[in-house]
Amino acid sequence: MPDSYVFSEQVGHLLRKAYQRHLAIFQQNVGDSQLTAVQFVTLCALRDHGASSLTELVKATAVDQATIRGIVERLKAKELITLEPDPQDKRKVVVDLSVAGAELVNQTAPRAAQISELTMSNLNPAERVAVLFLLRKMIDDPIAP
Repeated sequence: MPDSYVFSEQVGHLLRKAYQRHLAIFQQNVGDSQLTAVQFVTLCALRDHGASSLTELVKATAVDQATIRGIVERLKAKELITLEPDPQDKRKVVVDLSVAGAELVNQTAPRAAQISELTMSNLNPAERVAVLFLLRKMIDDPIAP
């Protein structure tokens, strides 16, 4: 008796494949082969929210704490961010964009918009609106953890 659960038709698998496609398009088109999509998102979060704690970056980027630490280390090594002690709690650090990081975000943002367009290139305008609407609806589900 065949199992009725077909993993390749499940939402998690399809989302993962769509995300992998997006990441491949990002790397092919970003213009800086050393910048990953999640590093770019982190830089954008700092641009949009200003200096942030690691906890604030986790919330802004939807990246887990352990991963954000590695991202921050790599961005600091590239001199795209600065780290300063938190004035209220010296055990914590405040992450901010460096001048080079701000310049990179400004240079990359137009390409990132094109990358989003390429990611959805197989969809007509109504499907694009629908996909974004449904993804937002999925992540705003009050039942989800």
